[in-house]
Amino acid sequence: MKSTIKTISSTKKEIELEIEAEEVSRELEKTVARYSSRVKLNGFRIGKAPKDLVKRMFYPEIQNSLVDSLAPKALSESLKTHNINPITIPVIGDLHFEEGQPLHFKASFEVWPEFDLPGYRKIRLKKKNVRVEEKEIDQALEELRQKSAEYVPVEGRGVVAGDYVVAELQGKDMKTKKLFPSEKVVILAGHAENEKILNESLIGLKVNEERSFVLSYNQDHENKKLAGKEIEYRLKVISIKEKKIPEINDEFAKHLGEYEDLRSLKDKIRNELTASKEDSLKKEMAEEIIKKISDALSIELPEIFVEQESRTLLKSLLSSTPHQDLKKEQSEALKAEAKNQAEENLKKHLILKKISENEGWEITEEEMDEALNAIAKANNIPLAKLIEDMNKEGRRETLRNNLLFKKTVDFLVKNAIIE
Repeated sequence: MKSTIKTISSTKKEIELEIEAEEVSRELEKTVARYSSRVKLNGFRIGKAPKDLVKRMFYPEIQNSLVDSLAPKALSESLKTHNINPITIPVIGDLHFEEGQPLHFKASFEVWPEFDLPGYRKIRLKKKNVRVEEKEIDQALEELRQKSAEYVPVEGRGVVAGDYVVAELQGKDMKTKKLFPSEKVVILAGHAENEKILNESLIGLKVNEERSFVLSYNQDHENKKLAGKEIEYRLKVISIKEKKIPEINDEFAKHLGEYEDLRSLKDKIRNELTASKEDSLKKEMAEEIIKKISDALSIELPEIFVEQESRTLLKSLLSSTPHQDLKKEQSEALKAEAKNQAEENLKKHLILKKISENEGWEITEEEMDEALNAIAKANNIPLAKLIEDMNKEGRRETLRNNLLFKKTVDFLVKNAIIE
């Protein structure tokens, strides 16, 4: 077998192969024999038809079978010999087959580009300080306070805004006089998303009191059963609960179970906020380092992967945009944004991959076990179930790559020069 590699671009290659006539002839004989052993022709028992007759009658099928048998094997051996790892399935074309002659064909495919990295060990960055403001601690305390709220039954008064009300609600079609099924609902009195008339009707009602009101629905209402109808509702209050929010003091801190007083709670919040900000700053520094490396490189990217990543990103962009109202120029701008981001993502991936290869890093099984244990604990699922699911879904290698890239990012930040 002879093979020649042709470089079309840094991401595209073509290989031309020639399989010797003797090899082709041997495979042709095997293929004809295989067909002869299983075809049935009039006047002959299965496997007893003359090979020449079988060959003549099924020549196109035999030729295709011959190529399918020889070409993939020859291509695989040639790629291995030239130490080439295609990232797309090779496309075979320009095939020439004539009996008694060598088999010629070409195969085209894409590869990851080869490139040399600039210096990445001592990249200079401006120093940024992490600072936690008192208002951030106050905000975190308020969030804890709201989460610790209790809802206690109300006695001796009617509903006020902010109460949680369990009510019985039944509607009646004003035109047909048909009653809808009665249902129990929980309503946050005065909530902005409630119908205005519902809030007005609810305020002031006591337990076991009821009130009626009428709602007119638009023709395009999302509930087709209500669209275009005028419904009279009967609203009866079953129970009222009031939101009680604790004061922020030492007792509140002790009630959370881990703290001696309010000061120790604030210290814990400050430490957590500091750690979170430091982690965010580390990510910002990593992005800045990778961008500096990326800006110093000109890398041609495989088109197929740019297209795939662009489609994924565009779908994400459109999911947060009412695209039915998009103008042509807006749609084109989103496509361009998705493509630019796709190219940046792929370039970043290649840079991190190249650095990890340069440094000779690998993720050990101990590191994998540690990561799997952390994921299982964070998601409150059994470790064995997590491992089973990851193996079944083919996500284990993705986790390994993510850990390798994290190690690379940590290395870049650690070796940066902070000025």
